[in-house]
Amino acid sequence: MKLLDLYAKLKKDINMIEKELERSIDVDHPVLREASLHLLKAGGKRIRPVFVLLGAKFGQYDLGRVKFVAVPLELIHMASLVHDDVIDDANTRRGQLTVRSKWDNRVAMYAGDYIFAKALSIVTQLPDPSIHRIMSNALVEMSIGEMEQIRFFFHTGQTVRDYMLRIKRKTALLLAISCQLGAIAAGAPEQTAKRLYDFGYYTGMAFQIRDDLLDLCGTEKEIGKPPGSDIKQGNITIPVIFALQNPQLRPALLEEISRIEACDGQTDITAFLNMIRRSEGISRAEAMASAYIDKAIRSLEGLPNIQAKKDLVSIAHFVGNRSY
Repeated sequence: MKLLDLYAKLKKDINMIEKELERSIDVDHPVLREASLHLLKAGGKRIRPVFVLLGAKFGQYDLGRVKFVAVPLELIHMASLVHDDVIDDANTRRGQLTVRSKWDNRVAMYAGDYIFAKALSIVTQLPDPSIHRIMSNALVEMSIGEMEQIRFFFHTGQTVRDYMLRIKRKTALLLAISCQLGAIAAGAPEQTAKRLYDFGYYTGMAFQIRDDLLDLCGTEKEIGKPPGSDIKQGNITIPVIFALQNPQLRPALLEEISRIEACDGQTDITAFLNMIRRSEGISRAEAMASAYIDKAIRSLEGLPNIQAKKDLVSIAHFVGNRSY
């Protein structure tokens, strides 16, 4: 099944989540409302709400209940993007102006804080303390991940383990708990929720690795921002870490990275991109993403053979092969 077919099948429920998202950020303050709405209208794959909906299919599916997980998780993701764009000095995302670019950094930070707060207030509609604990713990870990990203800007001595832990916190964890909390909200068995968490985690790791590959190998049309945005911001990703392990390539790469840092990212990075694209860092990162997709699919073994399971496998294959 193609991803578009899956979204078409879930269209009614996704549309309801979309309306709830818009309703949730409605506020009397005009700037907060406009900034939040601008971010919402920029769109996105809504993969977190989809994971919540599919996770809930393994229990007693009730959209009226599950929405109190799906909406907050997408809001948390949205808020993290606003804060990311401030940290990265990003002017565009998905081909649209960022909140910080359209307004300023202060508006972006407060808009992000407001959206985070709304997420936490909405989830209180569900009385299950385990849901609140899982979501709040994820927020703590995400914050640590953001700080770790800043700490490792232009740090060419970071390890593969440093990178993996960072993307777990920044990306994979939210996808993991999307699957898990959908199942918990629907009263699915604990072991089912655990398997779904593992699926979301492995898929999330692959998702971020593919994202980092696209930043280096994609076109501006495909990714909605100039290629190489990560290195301009100081973010050294896994293909670069792998390329730096090549003793023949490392000196030239170190020189290029130092030059980019000295210019505060305001320089031509064609030479850097060409070096990375020709390096084994690309193929090694692609192999790592594929291995995570295989783990994701294997983690579903033992779950009931319902349509939702097949849909999750389809999403995993999409993530492993995506070009946008």
